[in-house]
Amino acid sequence: MSHSLGIVIESLVAVLLILTIAYCMLLNKRLKRLKADEQSLKATIGELITVTEIAERAIGGLKHTVRDVNENLGSQISAATALADQLKAQLAESDAVVRRLSKIAVAARPLTETDADAPRVSAARANAAAAQAFAERRRPDGIAA
Repeated sequence: MSHSLGIVIESLVAVLLILTIAYCMLLNKRLKRLKADEQSLKATIGELITVTEIAERAIGGLKHTVRDVNENLGSQISAATALADQLKAQLAESDAVVRRLSKIAVAARPLTETDADAPRVSAARANAAAAQAFAERRRPDGIAA
């Protein structure tokens, strides 16, 4: 019995060794595949690093461009604001001129038959109104506008 028990144990060891060899072969295949994947992964990582560096340079260029555009836009906004203020002042002045001109035109207009119901304005009053309108447009420096 001891001889058959030894054969059984040795057979069991042989089967286990065969299983171990088969498992080692399977692991060897997987390691080779992993090694091949490692090379492709290294290539992918290298490409990613290159693309990242290119993107960083592009972002730096974009930041520089944004800074330049911001400065240019700021100066243009300042110029536009100054121009808008100037136009506003000119519009106010032109409005005053139109009011004075309308006063002069009303004062100098001769009476017609349709104006019979309106109060008559004498020539002296018309001249006084025109003189007053002219005086209103005089500037503080003494020159008429």
